[in-house]
Amino acid sequence: MDETETVLLPSTTGVLMEAYCKDFQTRTCATLEEIDGSLRFSKDRWDREGGGGGLTRIGGEGAVIEKGGVNTSAVHGLLPEGPARRLGLAPALFFATGVSLVIHPRSPLVPTIHLNLRYIELGSGEAWFGGGVDLTPFYPYEEDIRHFHRVLKDACEKFGQGSYARYKAWCDRYFFIRHRNETRGVGGIFFDRLRGNAETNFGFVKEVGESFLPAYVPIIEKHVGEEWGELERSWQLVRRGRYVEFNLMYDQGTLFGLETNGRVESILMSLPPLARWDYDVRPEPGSREARLIEILTHPRDWA
Repeated sequence: MDETETVLLPSTTGVLMEAYCKDFQTRTCATLEEIDGSLRFSKDRWDREGGGGGLTRIGGEGAVIEKGGVNTSAVHGLLPEGPARRLGLAPALFFATGVSLVIHPRSPLVPTIHLNLRYIELGSGEAWFGGGVDLTPFYPYEEDIRHFHRVLKDACEKFGQGSYARYKAWCDRYFFIRHRNETRGVGGIFFDRLRGNAETNFGFVKEVGESFLPAYVPIIEKHVGEEWGELERSWQLVRRGRYVEFNLMYDQGTLFGLETNGRVESILMSLPPLARWDYDVRPEPGSREARLIEILTHPRDWA
């Protein structure tokens, strides 16, 4: 059988998106290594059974970053029945590329952050972008949250008035832990099935990517030197447990990767190195920990 009958060759947009993801990975890892001082991201290239592969870059035990990962992939083959059904599609040849980032800081005063940018093409001719970026603090500094959202709003509004509000609301809905009745963090933006003008949409996705460092680095620099103790560390690990619950139970990217024979180690790099599940944790009324729960159960307009 001719190889082109079983492999969907990416379009120009797909090639450009794959190149951008690789460049984003290189630049972001270099910047985070510089900020941390002692952290180095390893390089682990992998091949996917069925077609394609990626580069996983993982770092841990740094001065600032306890665990971090920046992954790229470009995979292709036949879209299995499970993810095809979830997407409302018939099984078809597909090509998918993207970058996924998760940073778990050592300090409980510095928030965890997640970013994902992706592009999918089908043999039917359908194609779309998806992704987003969101912040998960353990101690909510409102000025930091407002800064984060304002950077994202500026990025979104370059591509249409009202787009930030739409994607922010989508993020609040998506990163919701239903069995806890709370959001995973303080949100950000989330979008999927972004179709239409490929050049414009690619420009938007790149703008989101370029907003990551300006949105996050000032927060790291502001709090990384502040003192914290056992109380703050224990609370951080409990909240990391919530992060694990969402990623393993609800996250579409995790499910898509596992169901398309993705590399398990790379898919699960988003999980923190340490977490805990203490029984019936209830913060003291009026405490900073209680303030976080109030924010997570009442999403608001931060920008």
